[in-house]
Order: sequence, then structure tokens, then C-alpha cells
Amino acid sequence: MSEFRPTLRPALGSRQAVASADFRLSPLPEGTIIHVLARPGHEDIVPFLGRFTDAAPHALRPVSPDQWFIISDAPIPHQEMKSLFAALEPRATGVDQSHGRVRIRIEGKMAHRALSKGTALDLDPSAFPIGQSAVTLVAHIAAHVTRVGPETFEIIVLRGFAESLWDDLARMGLEFG
Repeated sequence: MSEFRPTLRPALGSRQAVASADFRLSPLPEGTIIHVLARPGHEDIVPFLGRFTDAAPHALRPVSPDQWFIISDAPIPHQEMKSLFAALEPRATGVDQSHGRVRIRIEGKMAHRALSKGTALDLDPSAFPIGQSAVTLVAHIAAHVTRVGPETFEIIVLRGFAESLWDDLARMGLEFG
């Protein structure tokens, strides 16, 4: 019997960046997204989890109490992933979500205005500063939004909704170019 090797096509592979002077929408590399669930009672878990990131800014993102995403642009080989999961124990458990989630970047002077058309989040920098994350709806789709720069947001969405969210975000940005 032959070994089955699935072919994973990029969820937004046919999508080209949408860009104007004040708004840009672009797909991000389908690298690594690990959902980490911490065991209750570990108050110092964030510095511990920081050791497992590639030191990129915002590589560790809060999801909900005792849950985080570890993000990397590069895929992690299977053996390294197993080692990472073993190193998390017993303080936390990791689940590889790389195959099931997609990242989208929206940036530019009008990014917050375009994104505000589809979410109830207050995206003003005083209420949603750099590094802030929230799970919310964008249009009708559940998404994880993080402000990664003064005019830059990254959105993590389930793979099956990526194309629909992309289309919604592109429509939200139409008035900006």
C-alpha cells in the first residue's frame, strides 16, 4: 500500500494583494499557528511561552483566558513540532492549527476605517493598542484580530472562511482606492 500524502493548496493562493495609497490587503505566508491551552494556576505562563516563539514581534497572541496562538511565518517540521509540544507539558498543551487557519494582513492609513465597517471592535489606538488581540466577528465570520503596527492588523480566520473574508475585506476597502 502506498503512503498517502495530501496536497495542501494555499487557501488564498489565487488572491493578489489589493493595494492603494491608503489601504492594502494581503495574504500572509501559511507558516505555523499553534493554539496553546495552559493548565490553570500557572501565572508566569507568558514568559514561559515566549521561549517557544521565533522572537518576532507579536509571535505570541492572546486568544482567551489561558489560551494563546504562537505564530511563525515559517512552517515547523514535524519532529520540531513534537519536541515543542513535549516541552510545553505539563504546563500547557499545544494544538497545531497551521492546516486549519489562515492569516490576512490589512494595513494603511485607512485600514482601521475599512475594518471598522465589519466589526464591533473599537479600533482606536487608545482602545486597541499595538499588540492587542481580540476574537470577534468580521462581517459574519469569526476571526482573531491583532493590531501589529500603528496602521496594521493581522486577522486569523478558519481556512474554510478565508476566501469569503478576503472578499468582504476587499469590499470594505473599495472606497479607499
